[in-house]
Amino acid sequence: MMPFLYFPEDKTEYIPALLMLALCILLAYLAYRFVKRHSEKQEEKMKRFEQQVMERIEQEQYHESGR
Repeated sequence: MMPFLYFPEDKTEYIPALLMLALCILLAYLAYRFVKRHSEKQEEKMKRFEQQVMERIEQEQYHESGR
């Protein structure tokens, strides 16, 4: 029976695992950047929308006070 932990004597067997780890880290970073950029764009859209709503509210209050 093979032991629970296996440490190969030939260290070249670690290369595929390290490549997969590097690939996973790279993909995780790219996903993080994608989500962050998308979030920043959504935040900017929300700020513009909020500004439009506030301007509309101010205009309505100005017109109501003029009556």
